[in-house]
Amino acid sequence: MDPLSEVLSLLKPRSYVSAGFDAGGAWSIQFRDQHEFIKCYAVVSGQCWLSVEGVPDAIRLKTGDCFVLPSGRPFRLASDLTLMPADAGPIFSPARYGGVVSYNGGGDFFLVGSRFAVSGNHAGILLGMLPPVVHICKESDQAAMRWSVERMMQELREPQPGSFLVAQHLAHMMLVQALRLHQAEELSGNVGWLFALADKQLAAAINAMHEDPAHRWTLVELAQRAGMSRSIFALKFKQRVGASPMEYLMRWRMLLAADKLTNSGDPISIIALSLSYESESAFSTAFKRVMGRSPRQYGRRRNPASLSRAGEHATSANRLEPIAG
Repeated sequence: MDPLSEVLSLLKPRSYVSAGFDAGGAWSIQFRDQHEFIKCYAVVSGQCWLSVEGVPDAIRLKTGDCFVLPSGRPFRLASDLTLMPADAGPIFSPARYGGVVSYNGGGDFFLVGSRFAVSGNHAGILLGMLPPVVHICKESDQAAMRWSVERMMQELREPQPGSFLVAQHLAHMMLVQALRLHQAEELSGNVGWLFALADKQLAAAINAMHEDPAHRWTLVELAQRAGMSRSIFALKFKQRVGASPMEYLMRWRMLLAADKLTNSGDPISIIALSLSYESESAFSTAFKRVMGRSPRQYGRRRNPASLSRAGEHATSANRLEPIAG
């Protein structure tokens, strides 16, 4: 499995909201902080502004644009950013609306997309590996996503048996395509794991770590995989990824360990050995350094609130709901 697929698989995204938003006139809507969600949208018609907390410049969205918000940060959609925003909660109440939410009568701006719930106490670290906002605006890139968007519109406007499952798969396709297109742009000066994957030399080293995380990788071996000298590789990796190769490798191992602690019955000693730690104490020290708590504290206890949310997600999976509350 390639690194992007692995990261998304560990997040275990599930689309329990796939819907449309139809706005008219002058409007501004503020969406709350939701750390457990990835949002992926496409503008079918019209224009609006997107403002994401922590991102300096607002983005002008136009017909055909797609955008992904992987960080769960608060954001605002508006025809005019100077307007006082309305709270999204009451507007997108599941009790009031079905597959398409209409605001101010609609007719000027139409958006489709999905909100993905993600799982695990380690979701924050994984989401931190993705950019805060992905904006797809090139016409050639939009064409790659157009089929998925058009099919999503059809499923929302003319629901048929199996529409929820079709919309869910389409939403996953939109998410992966958007991240892939964003990665391919390889924007100059951008720091982050996703951009590093666009560099063939760095990607070779990252792929090697993901393919065999239990291998006792050395800086020399990884540099050889990248076809670079050790010093140049270490410098370029740190500049592009934001962490040294060994720091990245340790973090990836601990994320795999966290997933096993949460979803398998393997004892800590076996998990440690599977990631090249012969000593459980050495593994526990590394795990706590990266994850902020010991493996025993992290692992066997399930959060009742998380179980409750999982039950809610399972219930809502039987219907199409509004996009973004």
